[in-house]
Amino acid sequence: MEESIIIEKVAVLTEEITGPKKAKKESKVDINPYEMAKRQIDIVAKEMGLDDNIKKYLQRVERCLIVSIPILMDNGKLEMFEGYRVHHSTIRGPGKGGIRYAPNVTLDEVKALATWMTLKCSLLNLPLGGAKGGVCVDPTRLSRTELEKITRRFTSEILNIIGPDIDIPAPDVNTNPQIMAWIMDTYSMNKGRSIPGVVTGKPIEIGGSVGRESATGMGLYYILDALCNRENLDLESQKVVVQGFGNVGGTIAKILFDKGVKIIAISDISGGLYNKDGLDIKSLLEWRDNKHLLKDYDNDNYVYISNDDVLEIKCDILIPAALENQIHKANADNIECKIILEGANGPTTPEADEILQNKGIIVVPDILANAGGVCVSYFEYIQDIHSYFWKLDRINQELKNIMVNTFEEVYNLAIEKNLTLRIAAYIISISRLEKAIELRGIFP
Repeated sequence: MEESIIIEKVAVLTEEITGPKKAKKESKVDINPYEMAKRQIDIVAKEMGLDDNIKKYLQRVERCLIVSIPILMDNGKLEMFEGYRVHHSTIRGPGKGGIRYAPNVTLDEVKALATWMTLKCSLLNLPLGGAKGGVCVDPTRLSRTELEKITRRFTSEILNIIGPDIDIPAPDVNTNPQIMAWIMDTYSMNKGRSIPGVVTGKPIEIGGSVGRESATGMGLYYILDALCNRENLDLESQKVVVQGFGNVGGTIAKILFDKGVKIIAISDISGGLYNKDGLDIKSLLEWRDNKHLLKDYDNDNYVYISNDDVLEIKCDILIPAALENQIHKANADNIECKIILEGANGPTTPEADEILQNKGIIVVPDILANAGGVCVSYFEYIQDIHSYFWKLDRINQELKNIMVNTFEEVYNLAIEKNLTLRIAAYIISISRLEKAIELRGIFP
């Protein structure tokens, strides 16, 4: 009897948080992110009448490098890891894109991320192309010595396809300024001179830029603020849910919390916490920074929920800031919000996009929403090349100008042509790439 009462209470609480569930017609299946990226290009190509030759060009990558990384571990045993570096397009300038360390990294995932980087840089009108890298490893199981070994060997293996004029890596999932410092040092030692411009996201002491670590989250805020202004919404009165509590999710959550916005739920790899009256983000950030997971946070006023339920909590603004393919056709119909602000790369599948559009949810696409990181990376790259460094107020003002101006361009086209923000952003981006390809021609 007592067990049935408990089950009933849990069901009532779940409905209070997420609303009545619509039947899910199918469970989530593995979605190939590269096929998803190509599908997005297909959709936009049809919308804008893109030449088939240009579409073919954009749906392939320029080059892929797959490397083996042999590492003598602390216990004396040899382990082999696999790494990737992909250039999607350098038609508008050197490749630009992060390096991620994760146990589930695949070549197709890196190809997709490189494709989105090309589109992102083109949308912001930066003179850069798209690239991405990854190593298939769980960094939480490595000692600092092992992590450094993997980083330096990986850098040595991709040495010939990175550099200030070729391809400039940056931090991504599970990589940080220290790892960028090791990459810069390894590259510089092989070239016989210090070359800080080979990577961005470095420590400030060796050529990094102020404002870089918070840039993606800051850019998200500028875009969200601009959207709320255009939609006549009072940002401070909106209830926000953030999926992901890493650099991006943590930064945007803190910015909004400091401005008085209620963050009613947030999640990390272990699950999420919910409170309808708002979470204490400052306290949770301290907990995270002490290497703790949210599932272990003890607060009687917070409800622990699964990562799946985090996305389906009733709110005004949902910010997926974790990994790709989080919103798909199996869960999109259960999402209840006004705005989705894509902090992650590729969090929404094309099938989910259609469902969300029919529900009247505004989706701010990743290539616009989270472009603050590559924008300030570009600033860092410029500062390194000229050996002249900017102050934080200039960084943030330049970032705001580019992000807001780009948003206005996308928003105005969407209104004018009755398009989604994603389609409008892709049209602007691909149009610039199309022109560059036409002007340069196809070699030979």
